Amino acid sequence: MRIDKDKKLKDILKIVGPGTQLREGLENILRAKTGGLIVLGDTDDVMSIVDGGFKINASYSPAYIYELAKMDGAIILSSDLKTILYANTQLQPSPGTVTFETGTRHRTAQRVAKQTGRITIAISQRRNIITIYKGDTKYVLKDPNEVIARANQAVQTLEKYVAVLEKVVNNLNILEFQDLATVFDVVTAIQRTEMVMRIVEEIERYIIELGNEGRLISMQLNELIKYIEQDGIMLIKDYCSEDSNYSDVYKEIQKLDSQEILDLDCIAKVLGYSGESLVDNIISSRGHRILNKIPRIPSNVIENLIKQFSYLKNVIEASTEELDQVEGIGEARAKAIRSGVRRLKEQVSLNKKI
Repeated sequence: MRIDKDKKLKDILKIVGPGTQLREGLENILRAKTGGLIVLGDTDDVMSIVDGGFKINASYSPAYIYELAKMDGAIILSSDLKTILYANTQLQPSPGTVTFETGTRHRTAQRVAKQTGRITIAISQRRNIITIYKGDTKYVLKDPNEVIARANQAVQTLEKYVAVLEKVVNNLNILEFQDLATVFDVVTAIQRTEMVMRIVEEIERYIIELGNEGRLISMQLNELIKYIEQDGIMLIKDYCSEDSNYSDVYKEIQKLDSQEILDLDCIAKVLGYSGESLVDNIISSRGHRILNKIPRIPSNVIENLIKQFSYLKNVIEASTEELDQVEGIGEARAKAIRSGVRRLKEQVSLNKKI
C-alpha cells in the first residue's frame, strides 16, 4: 500500500549491497586506490559505445575485477553480473549528453548511464568514493559503519515516535468505545501513523544499503512497527468520507510534503472534512480497526457486520440475536464477537494496547 518513492535507488542498492560479490570487488578496487569504471550490462546501447580493449569473457570474481581495474579503461559486465566481458575499453558516449561532473571518469560514467539506462559505477582514485549512476539517478555509496550509525539513530527516533503514537491511539480507542471521537483525535492518529511510516521508509533504505549487515536493524524494525501501517489503513477506512476510496485517501496522505503532514487541517481535507471545526466535530467509527482485533473473525464477516450496522457503536450495542442475523454469523460466532468486543473494551479501559 505504500508508494515506493525510492524504488529505482533501492533496486540499485540491492545489487551493490555488502555481502554481494559485486560489492566485494568494488571494495577491493577502492582499497587499492586504482580507480575504476564499470558498466553493468551488455545491451546493444552499451556495446555501441565500446571501443577497443580486451575481450575477457571470464566468470566474474572479486579478484578478477580487482586485477582488471589496474588498467585504465572501463570494464563491461554481463547483464546478469556473472561474466566479465571486456576490460580496458574506451567508452564513447555522446558528448552532447548533459553532465555536471568534473573528472573524466565520472563525466563518462554519468553520460553512459543517461544514454544507455544501465548502471554505471565510477570508483574515484583521488576521493576514494564509489559513485553509482543510472539514468538521471546519482548516488554515492557510504561506508557501512556510517550507514549503521545513521540507521541506529533513526531507530531511536522511531522508538520515540511509536511511543507517542501509542498514546494517541490508546486515547482514540477510549473515545471510540464511548462514541466521542472528534475529527481532531482521528486526524492526529493518522498524522502520527504517517510520520512513523516515513521514518520506517528511511530505515528500510538503510537496511537495503547495508545488505547482509542490516539483519539486526531489520529485526528491530519489525519488532517496533508490527501492525502500525495496517492499523493506520483501517483508521482511514473507518473515517474517510463515504464518497472516498480509502486506498486513494491513503495515497494522497503519502503525497503530502513534510510541511503539509504537520497541518491537521490539510489531512482532514484529504479525509473529506474541510471547513469544519476539528475539535468540535464528533464522528463515529465504522469499526474496521477495532473489529479486526477480535480473533478468528474473517474479514468478509466484518464487512457484513459493518454493512448491517453501519457504525462500531451499533455493533457494540447489538444483542447476540441481532448479530446472529448477519450473513456468515451463527450463534457461536455472535457470542464470540460480543465477548471479543467486551474484552477489547476492558483492555482499553485499563489503558492497554489492543
